[in-house]
Amino acid sequence: MDAVTLSPKFQVVIPRRVREALQWQPGDKLQALIVGDAVQLIPVRPMRTMRGFARGIDPTVERDDDRV
Repeated sequence: MDAVTLSPKFQVVIPRRVREALQWQPGDKLQALIVGDAVQLIPVRPMRTMRGFARGIDPTVERDDDRV
């Protein structure tokens, strides 16, 4: 497990092993989410990279009664 230290400016350095495993690069955008008493960093992907991610999903799902 890699430990980090919070600097006086409230900054942390993500350990090299973690950055390399996740293929994070300088300038990547990360969303910080609070989960209980922890923080999760989620990469923010450009919308164009999402193209086709739902390919193969059945679009004939049953809808709620209030939708027409």
